[in-house]
Amino acid sequence: MTYGELYHWGEKELLEAGIGEAALEARLLLEHVCGTNRNDLLVHPDRAVEEEQHAVYGKLVRQRCTRIPMQHLTGMQEFMGLSFSVNEHVLIPRQDTEILVEEALRSLHDGMEVLDLCTGSGCILISLLHYSNDCRGVGADISEAALEVARRNGEKLLGGKKNGECEVRFVRSDLFSEISGKYDIIVSNPPYIRSDVIGTLMPEVRDHEPVLALDGGADGLVFYRKIAAESRDYLYGGGMLFLEIGYDQGAAVSTLLEEAGFVEVQVVKDYAGLDRVVYGTRSFGD
Repeated sequence: MTYGELYHWGEKELLEAGIGEAALEARLLLEHVCGTNRNDLLVHPDRAVEEEQHAVYGKLVRQRCTRIPMQHLTGMQEFMGLSFSVNEHVLIPRQDTEILVEEALRSLHDGMEVLDLCTGSGCILISLLHYSNDCRGVGADISEAALEVARRNGEKLLGGKKNGECEVRFVRSDLFSEISGKYDIIVSNPPYIRSDVIGTLMPEVRDHEPVLALDGGADGLVFYRKIAAESRDYLYGGGMLFLEIGYDQGAAVSTLLEEAGFVEVQVVKDYAGLDRVVYGTRSFGD
């Protein structure tokens, strides 16, 4: 098959499998295999494709038809303008989470120290350090397999910074269990999906992303309660806590922060107009 014929075959297979963005994903998989870009389909549809590339593309298309996420097939996901490595051990970074990073960046100044709980791929912490100067960060996760991914991303995306400009380390910790010291900012995108909802998620999420990073307990608030109750002990006075939340959790998580003594608690909406981030400040002198 030619490049164009192979693309149309992939699109047809994905369409028949019920993949919603079949045309886009067929093209992206072909570009991943052949090292090409979107212009090749327009300008060189008649180019020959090597047999090995043909076979690899066919395998990936068939895997995608079984609802294995695109990002697991390519091993990559773009987030905050950076390319993160991902696999089945971490949540795939999502655009909604960029709202959390953007809000934290508004309060992140040179030389600050950041703690990222439930760090997963490290996308939140690494993005914050990448777009700041002289900041230091700790990423914590209970999964050692996830931490291996985060460390690889840190080396790849922060390794080019000069010595002293940033420092990052990743530690195995059940929330604060292995954390010491104080921080200027704590961020977290914890598991927040109710246990009874997990089974209704899209197959790409339900069957291929780590349940450990999804399940927030019976009401989805288990991790927020722990983080709200304990985080003030790890924040300097004036330090801030930023949390990603589910679309219907703004009021509940805000109340948890206020009851824990945080002030200036705010809810931030995402680009769809849904509640996405809650943040608050530890007051001085308490």
